[in-house]
Formats: sequence, structure tokens, C-alpha cells
Amino acid sequence: MAQEASPHPRLRLHRAFPSRYLPDTRDLIVYLPPGYDQQQARTYSVLYLQDGQNLFDGRTSFLPGRTWGLREHADAAIEAGQTEPMVIVGIYHAGPRRIAEYTFEPDDQLGGGEAEQYGLMLTRELMPWIASQYRVRTERTHTGLGGSSLGALVSLYLGLRHPQLFGKLALLSPSVWWNRKSILRFLSQHAPQLCERPRLWLDVGDREGLHTLEDAQLLHRRLLDHGWRPDENLHFEEIQGGTHDEASWTLRVQPLLKFLFPAIRPPSPDLPQTVTFGDT
Repeated sequence: MAQEASPHPRLRLHRAFPSRYLPDTRDLIVYLPPGYDQQQARTYSVLYLQDGQNLFDGRTSFLPGRTWGLREHADAAIEAGQTEPMVIVGIYHAGPRRIAEYTFEPDDQLGGGEAEQYGLMLTRELMPWIASQYRVRTERTHTGLGGSSLGALVSLYLGLRHPQLFGKLALLSPSVWWNRKSILRFLSQHAPQLCERPRLWLDVGDREGLHTLEDAQLLHRRLLDHGWRPDENLHFEEIQGGTHDEASWTLRVQPLLKFLFPAIRPPSPDLPQTVTFGDT
């Protein structure tokens, strides 16, 4: 798949990634941390994020010119020693089919319900391809998944659906409301089966609407009920003045990266790394 010019030398743009599970191709944008090209023997943790067109490039974002500023925030956190260097993969959504792909059950009014197929594309096609093209670690403890709004909803679903692959989840302003809050039932069904709970960042702004705030609070309580522990493997934050848009989500990037990918000491040269890709 051809690589095209991008807004920054450490952002790699790949057009039209194909899938046998979905009817549409999608673009990808890959962030490489400072030093990636110079440190050829190093491997990196990886974070996969939904709505990739909104993360780095103001020319492709939903609101032109407004993005998460993800490259700048990731660079700053890494260079300050707050987080480990990581690769970030932004997966562009499929336009009109975004709702279908980001929801695991159909809603009576809005349709949807194709997240299972989207997950097969991600886990069986995209993740192995990324591992073949970039020096990423594939253990679950080094692999994250996340997004905002419906992107957060599908990330929670897939994180519970494929716990052997994802050890970190970033959930910004999740759309818990979808299909009468069916994600809470899915959580109750799958959480007891988890051998190890993913490290999870959950946030919501207090200006996103009363129901959005209350739903996130409810999700937080359910996570606690199912064994997550505050600031051990769960961080929940209510953002004062936080809104449901890129202008607010950009302010949450550095804190979530610091929590999910805290800076670590380099591995001892006497301890070899073993990199294996989990079953899907």
C-alpha cells in the first residue's frame, strides 16, 4: 500500500487500506516518536485510535483546522520524560458508515451494529500489517486502543471482546447512551471472564450534556463494581468546562498518555524481549 506525503516527517500517511471483512477501504495515519528512525533496534508500544482524520491533520478533521494536536502533545510528553515513546495509529472512519462500524448492536432508530466486522478488520488485518511495517511490540501490555464519543464506545467493546490483544483503553466522552446503554450489559457479561483487566482511562466533560455526564459516571461505577481499581488500572476524570469536541479532547491527550503509557526504564540488556502476536 502506497505511502503519501503527510503534514510532518514523522507522520506516515497510508491510503485505502483494504479489508475482506468490510465493504470500504480506509486511510491510516501513523505517528512515529522522536528517534524512531535513528534507533533502528528499538521496538515500541502502540496505540490504535479511531477517527484518525481528527487527530493530526487540520485539513482532514471534522472541523477544519481543529484536531487533537496529537503529534505535538505526544512529542511534548515523551520529551518531558512523562511517557514512554510509542507509535500511534490513527484509523480514519468510513464516512457515512461510521455509525455502523462503531456500534456493536443495532439501535431501533439509528441502525448500526457492525463493530464485530470492524474488529475483525482491526485485529486480523490491520494490526498484523502494522506489525510488519513498523517496529511495534505486540504483547497486550504494550497495545492500546481508544477514541472519543462513538469511537470510545467501539474501543470499550473491542477491548472487552479481545482482551488478549488490548491491555490499555482510552475512552474519551464515550457514547454510553447507544441502544439503551447496551454497553453496560456487555460489560457485565464479559468483565467476570477477564483474567486481567485492561488499564483504562475514562473521562467526560461537564458541559457535554447532563445525560452524557451521568452515563460516564454510571460506567465508572460499573467498572469499579467489576474489579477495576482507581489509579491502579482505572483513571476517571470529570473535566470542568469540558465539551464534546476536539478543542476539549486535545487538552486530555497528555494526561491520558501519561496514565496509559508511563515512562519506563529501558529493559536490561541481559533480559531478551519476546514479541508474539496474540490469537484473534
